[in-house]
Amino acid sequence: MTATELPPSLIPTLPGSSYTDPLVFALEQEKIFERMWFCAVRASDVDRPGRFQTVQVGRESVLVSRSRDGGVKAFLNICRHRGARLCTEESGEVKRAFQCPYHAWTYGLDGKLIAAPNLTSMPDIDRTAYGLLPVHVREWLGYVWVCLAEEPPSFEDHVVAAATERLGDAAAIERYQVGELAVGRRIRYEVKANWKLIVENFMECYHCATIHPELTEVLPEFADGYAAQYYVGHGAEFAGEVRGFTVDGSEGADRIPTISEDQDRRYYAITVKPQVFINLVPDHVIVHRMYPLAADHTVVDCDWLFLPGVVESGHDVSRSVELFHRVNVQDFEACERCQPAMDSRAYRSGGVLVPSEHHIAAFHEWVGDQLRG
Repeated sequence: MTATELPPSLIPTLPGSSYTDPLVFALEQEKIFERMWFCAVRASDVDRPGRFQTVQVGRESVLVSRSRDGGVKAFLNICRHRGARLCTEESGEVKRAFQCPYHAWTYGLDGKLIAAPNLTSMPDIDRTAYGLLPVHVREWLGYVWVCLAEEPPSFEDHVVAAATERLGDAAAIERYQVGELAVGRRIRYEVKANWKLIVENFMECYHCATIHPELTEVLPEFADGYAAQYYVGHGAEFAGEVRGFTVDGSEGADRIPTISEDQDRRYYAITVKPQVFINLVPDHVIVHRMYPLAADHTVVDCDWLFLPGVVESGHDVSRSVELFHRVNVQDFEACERCQPAMDSRAYRSGGVLVPSEHHIAAFHEWVGDQLRG
């Protein structure tokens, strides 16, 4: 049955090869992850000069660090001499400079070449021109966002707008003080599935009643199978007897004092394409960052952010963390169940979506637009 033969209630999906073909994934790396703003690291992880993190963005390793003037810098993690990987660790700290472990070419925290064996005998070398290649960088919501494009898209139009438009109020997300919150817990998930399957899963709630019993106990409207969080300005309301966004409905941590009354006892979910999910509840914020590494392998870092006083006091946040950790495990297991079928002849032409999953169809259209661009 072709897409044109589908009954009106069903919507076609992408073909299975879109989730398995290395050539498709390479094109996505080039035209999506290397062109758009990419949420790289939590700013607090590079909170002082010399602290660094390395992240995979598309086909490139990117080095993110704090410079001596307090600003965040990002560079391609490649020595300009012979192309060796400059920083081989995922995170760390240097005192004054980055030194290549191959031939000891050395770069300041600003990326400038400052030393190399026999450099004084080569006075014609421009130390700035042969410094590290910079990457565009912005800080927002307490995260460092990078863009590998020579001319990056508007950060306001592509990142800020995705969050503010969803909430229906440009100031709504600022009331959660996301940039000032502290990391109460971070969990890394190795997901054996294509990144698009993860985005699609987050975008719909047709599966919620089937695999998320804990979540639907707290947010009963999710049991109806509709992604209510995708209605502009709408937050899913907590069940009447629920006191907090916790695995057992018990009271959570201290409420973020600046949220509005209509944001209290509600859950909001935001997708910032191509690789960020933001979940807002009254006492904490949950941020997912995806790192697509292969057509069938995606790393997801999930941060649970609370008021600094909650974290500093040692308050037990385990019940808050456990709720969405279970949701994550349930979701990622579902994605991993789908991934092998993407190679099946049964999915060669794709599958189908029901009307409540129309957001996925819009996402597929967006992916196609990027790849054709």
